[in-house]
Amino acid sequence: MIHRSLSSRLVSIGAYLAFLLAAGLLLSSCRNSNNGATPIASTAATVNLSGAGATFPYPLYSKWFDTYNQAHSDIRINYQSIGSGGGIKQLMAGTVDFGASDAPLSNDEVKQMPAKVVHLPMVAGAVALAYNLPGVENDLHLTPEVIAGMFLGTITKWNDQQITALNPKIKLPATNVTIAHRSDGSGTSYIFTNYLAAISSEWKTKVGAGKSVNWPVGIGGKGNEGVAGVLKQTPGSIGYVELAYATQNKLTYASIRNKAGQFVAPSIPSTTAAAASAVEPMKKDVRVSIVNSAGKDAYPIAGFTYILLYQDQKDATKGQALATFLTWAIHEGQQYAEPLMYAPLPSAVVTLDEQALKTITLNGKPIP
Repeated sequence: MIHRSLSSRLVSIGAYLAFLLAAGLLLSSCRNSNNGATPIASTAATVNLSGAGATFPYPLYSKWFDTYNQAHSDIRINYQSIGSGGGIKQLMAGTVDFGASDAPLSNDEVKQMPAKVVHLPMVAGAVALAYNLPGVENDLHLTPEVIAGMFLGTITKWNDQQITALNPKIKLPATNVTIAHRSDGSGTSYIFTNYLAAISSEWKTKVGAGKSVNWPVGIGGKGNEGVAGVLKQTPGSIGYVELAYATQNKLTYASIRNKAGQFVAPSIPSTTAAAASAVEPMKKDVRVSIVNSAGKDAYPIAGFTYILLYQDQKDATKGQALATFLTWAIHEGQQYAEPLMYAPLPSAVVTLDEQALKTITLNGKPIP
């Protein structure tokens, strides 16, 4: 009886092993005969990409990374929204696979990088001048002169004659003006201070432009979300935030007189109008400013946001995955821009990005 039982078990085990072998051969056959049809799910290890930088595009980047991962479960992208300055520092230190910045690298920063960096404009966005004035909706008009005066600290009351003259139908309170600005190195600050430097010689001389400046007055907040928090909590405040943060936090924001003399509110069309003015200069260098654009319909405080990566990728697997994602972002990914209040790239800028991506190499060799 014992011999029969053992024999029976051996037969069962043999049958089971035969089944596993047959199943393995069948799976292998299916993979080999796929011929480009619906791909079989990859069994390769997950590729983890890391990035850090701008808070300006964070709402869109979050959408991109999640959507892309749903279609490519083997690629995960972790992004730290720490400000453009922080993203550049981490890229320089080699602690991330890509940086994100609303401020392109200066010539000096380019020289400081350990290797050649590629700039890829991803979308354009507007910086809204948001304010907290109970009872005053999105119909406040401001001129460049008034904005400069408020941020320089020379216009200190909301019922200042220079503001009331622009808004005769609005009863403005005698509330103190409280400025809200970024406390961290910021591409949003870069865009806004470049605007101030473009429209005010006093600002250009006394303060200047950059990712971080010595603000004459005001309260600092970390990230676009930090400035939005200061604005929500402080009646009488005014500050600059990316348009998506203004709309998500239900902040009111001003229409600004542009270079053509028109009062224009931040929006997708007005940002697109500003971006369109930069296409020709970008063919020489994508590191352009689109603040104070001359277009009639252009919103004057706008800019491109960039992803920065090393031209030669030392980790071939990560480099390939990153290039593939970025190709998706400048094409299919653009459909997610407008619903989140960003202006999609003009087709001519997409072409420039395509050309830049073709220069990416993996350990000195072209991407296959």
